[in-house]
Amino acid sequence: MDGRYKMIAKTLYGLEDVLAEELTALKADHVETGRRMVSFEGDNALMYRANLYCRTALRILKPILHFKADNADAVYENVKKIEWDTYFSPDQTFAVESVIYSERFHHSRYVAYRTKDAIVDYFNEKCGCRPGVRVSRPDMYIHIHISHDDCTVSLDSSGESLHKRGYRMEQVEAPLNEVLAAGMILKTGWRGESDFIDPMCGSGTLLIEAAMIALNIPPGIYRKEYAFEHWHDFDSDLFDEIYDDESGEREFNYKCYGSDISPTAIEIAAKNVHRAGLDKYIELKTMPFQQYVKAPPKGIFMTNPPYGERIKPDDISGLYGMIGERLKHVFTGYQAWILSHKAECFDKIGLHHHHRIPLMNGSLNCELRCYEIFAGKNKDYKKALNDHAGKPRLKNANVLRRTRERNSKSRQNGN
Repeated sequence: MDGRYKMIAKTLYGLEDVLAEELTALKADHVETGRRMVSFEGDNALMYRANLYCRTALRILKPILHFKADNADAVYENVKKIEWDTYFSPDQTFAVESVIYSERFHHSRYVAYRTKDAIVDYFNEKCGCRPGVRVSRPDMYIHIHISHDDCTVSLDSSGESLHKRGYRMEQVEAPLNEVLAAGMILKTGWRGESDFIDPMCGSGTLLIEAAMIALNIPPGIYRKEYAFEHWHDFDSDLFDEIYDDESGEREFNYKCYGSDISPTAIEIAAKNVHRAGLDKYIELKTMPFQQYVKAPPKGIFMTNPPYGERIKPDDISGLYGMIGERLKHVFTGYQAWILSHKAECFDKIGLHHHHRIPLMNGSLNCELRCYEIFAGKNKDYKKALNDHAGKPRLKNANVLRRTRERNSKSRQNGN
């Protein structure tokens, strides 16, 4: 398991290009995008960094076998040929996840079941004992992907999905996925050069992801554990060195402002912000959006208003009409980015969008649309947008030291 090898980073639809940029910045080789995934090559250090630093990755997989199969029994025979004792021991636990895109395989659970059987039978025949199957927090996560008759067995280095950062312990109904939130922000090109506003912030996900981007805080530092920490070749010294590296952190000289009509939502958001250690950079208040009469100069606006099943058709006109009216009268000089599902929602805003990006929010086909809110000539507005560009970013050496120390102790204690 030494040296460089191929890996696959899974992501959400529409974020493949952003994830490819993140991996390229981490010095990954042979980066290629696919549907909801990016393939790349690197070593163990890169695998650790990808888990820790990639904001738009859901999990990092290490393929160990490719083969052709057209039924579950053929899957069993091929999986059983893998020398599983080189990857984990019979005294460890494991779980199998299967993802199937094939008319030849009708039941993904049965494929996972036969894969589990093959692993258990391998150990029984070779060692006379078998590892246990554990659904929650196993030592080894096995992933099998089948497209038509192409099968790939991988080790999942992440464990729980990487969107589970660790800072969000409470949430409102229909919260925004952290990976989607980060991807939306990265798509805009904003990296902390101005204030950030979300007037319908819910549990605060967009605000927290924005502050982490602005400060260049690794999104994985809040997690207590990764699956690769149970691998035979895990290098704890190397991972600690990567985890404790503060050289990329930078100053954020602006603020993230969030509000919501729900006091409960703001209370939840405040708890999540505090867990993330970002109280200094995020201001929250309970206030309906229609009460906004003034905004900080030269900022970026992003929000995820109710839509789809979250709003009745009769309410769309009033809510989205109000959004358009407040944007036009309060947020002059802003780029306003709005995520929504229905075309009629955008139509009620009453403003011309300058850019739109197709995305998936859960099972919903959505769009992230950009509105440039300006007064006067368009060229004057574009010049104003660039006033803060190019400012040097300074290292922020102490924003997360306490978080790193706390999580390091948690890992050492096995918590």
